[in-house]
Amino acid sequence: MGLLDGKLAVVTGGGSGIGRATARRMTEEGARVAVLDLDGDSAQVVADEIDGLAYEVDVRDAEAVKSAVGDAAAKLGGLHAMFNNAGISTIGRIHELKLDDWHRVVDVNLHGVFHGIRAAVPIMLAGGGGSIVSTSSISGTNPAAGESAYSAAKYAVIALTKNAAIEYGPTIRVNAVAPGYIHTAMTNPIVEHFGAHSDHIVGITPAGRIGEPEDVADVVVFLSSDLARFVTGQTLIVDGGLALRGSVVDGVLDTLTGERA
Repeated sequence: MGLLDGKLAVVTGGGSGIGRATARRMTEEGARVAVLDLDGDSAQVVADEIDGLAYEVDVRDAEAVKSAVGDAAAKLGGLHAMFNNAGISTIGRIHELKLDDWHRVVDVNLHGVFHGIRAAVPIMLAGGGGSIVSTSSISGTNPAAGESAYSAAKYAVIALTKNAAIEYGPTIRVNAVAPGYIHTAMTNPIVEHFGAHSDHIVGITPAGRIGEPEDVADVVVFLSSDLARFVTGQTLIVDGGLALRGSVVDGVLDTLTGERA
């Protein structure tokens, strides 16, 4: 018997990384999953892997998110779990950051979560309940230089999570995960081009390694399951202890600035 037997779920940013790993783990635990991603081909590949549904969706578009979530719920027969995971990043000093980059990062990382919650809540209320999990980051609580847009959005996700937990409890539980240094497409540039930095991060991480998407996926499955029935309004840090010692991109901005100079 799986932790999510009979559950119906939607995962945004499900075409790769943490989203893909979570869609797979949810399926392994008995759920039917709809995969939403900006890259429709990637969403379809994952959906084919798990016998799920695929939707090409830009989470910045509230109506597109609402339409996809509604269609998925209609085809699956309901909605019990929503994982707002789609995210992007950029790096640069505040006064040098292009306004378009600021708005793009905040739109995806914060407004995308807001749109996902708004789309899922009416369906879950009508169906008697559910669990919403969103992706924050340790950058939200332990920001480094150059992360202004990303860290501000991720910190706001924590506040939005608490607001939603208050507004929709006890019918809907709302939580967040805050990953640390996880090996995904977003962190690949650091892993591939800043080897010494990666070694440093591993060295100060109590768990002694870079995280894998599955490390986060297992926590999302837990929060989506009845095992977490008395957990709401929380942000669970999944970072191997890194936040105790530092941040994912500490020093990266100085390194980039030095390279440009």
